[in-house]
Amino acid sequence: MSRPVRVMIVEDSLVVRQLLSHIIGRDPRFVVAAAVESAEAALAEIERVKPDVISMDIRLPGMDGLEATRRIMSEHPTPIVVIADAVEDASLRISMNALKAGALTVVEKPTGPASASYEHLADTICTQLFIMSSVPVIRRRNIGAPSPVRAPITTSARRGPFEQLDYLALAASTGGPPALARVLGGLPADFPAPAFVVQHMGAAFMEGFARWLDGQTPLSVKVPSDGETAEPGFVYVAPGDRHLAVRIGGVMRLTRDPPQGGQRPSANVLFSSLAQSAGERTLAVLLTGMGEDGAAGLADLATAGGHTIAEHASTAVVNGMPGAAVRLRAARDVLPLDLIAPRILQLASLGRAAS
Repeated sequence: MSRPVRVMIVEDSLVVRQLLSHIIGRDPRFVVAAAVESAEAALAEIERVKPDVISMDIRLPGMDGLEATRRIMSEHPTPIVVIADAVEDASLRISMNALKAGALTVVEKPTGPASASYEHLADTICTQLFIMSSVPVIRRRNIGAPSPVRAPITTSARRGPFEQLDYLALAASTGGPPALARVLGGLPADFPAPAFVVQHMGAAFMEGFARWLDGQTPLSVKVPSDGETAEPGFVYVAPGDRHLAVRIGGVMRLTRDPPQGGQRPSANVLFSSLAQSAGERTLAVLLTGMGEDGAAGLADLATAGGHTIAEHASTAVVNGMPGAAVRLRAARDVLPLDLIAPRILQLASLGRAAS
C-alpha cells in the first residue's frame, strides 16, 4: 500500500485551520504533516516537513498567499491548492494571481459542519488535494512569464484551407486561468470574432474569474445569458455548472444537461456545438488540463473543417486534455503557449484576406 499524501495546511484562522485538519485527517489517503498560521511559518517548516501538497490560504497576516506561492515555487517547488473565499473579490484576484505564480487550482473555503454544503466542499477539497499531489511541478513555473520559443508540431487533421474566422473557442482545466490570460491577452481589442471559454472551476468562482480575466486582455469578458447573441470584441465565459453551446447565428444556449465526462460546463459540448453550427468558420484551442474533456469535440470540429490547436506538452501544466487531442489527431497545430496567440492572429488575418 502506498504511503499517505503529506499535506501542509497554511491558514491563519484557528477555526478554519482546525476544520481543514479534520476534513483532511479523516480521509485515509492523507496525513496532516503540518498546520501553520502564516506564510512565514510555512517557509520555515517546508524543508523539514517535505509536504506532497500544500493547502494555501490567501488572506494571511504579513506575507500573503500570493507571495508565499511565489517563494515556495522558487525555493521548494510543491503542488499548491489555493483555498479561497469565493464571494470576496479581493481574495479571488489574489487567488488568480497565485495561479499565475504556480499554484495549480483554487477551491472554495469550507464552512462549518452544520452547513448544507459542508460535505460537498469537504469532498472537493480532498479530491483536489489528492489529484494535485501527483502533478509534477518545477522551480518557478510561472505561466504568466514568457516561455522559450519552440518549433510547433503540426498534424493534418483539418481538411481544406481555412478561409474565414467567425468564432474562437478555448477550453482548459488545471493550469487554465493563467494560460487563458496569456492567449487572450495577446489578442487586440478589435479582434474580429467573439471568443467562448470553458474553464473547469468551482461554480462559485466563475463570475469572479470572468472579472479577473477581463483585466488580463484588451477584450471585454463576461458571463453570458441564455439566448444572448455573441459579438466580436467579447469573450464569453461559460457560467458555473452550466453547459455553453453556440447555435446558428452565434446564439448562446446555457443548459443543465447532464455532465459530460464528469464536467459541466464541458469543452466537448462547446466544441461540438460549433462543429454543427459553424464548423468551417471556427478556430478552437485546447489548453492545459486534467482528463480528456475537449478532445472529442476538437475532433468533431476538425472533421467539420474548423481549425484546431492543442497546447504542446512542453508548456502545459497538465498534458491530459491537449494530449488526448493529439492522440486523436484532432489538432492541426500543436503549439507551445506563447505561439498560440500569434497563430490565432495569423489565421484571423488569413480569414479577412480570403473574405
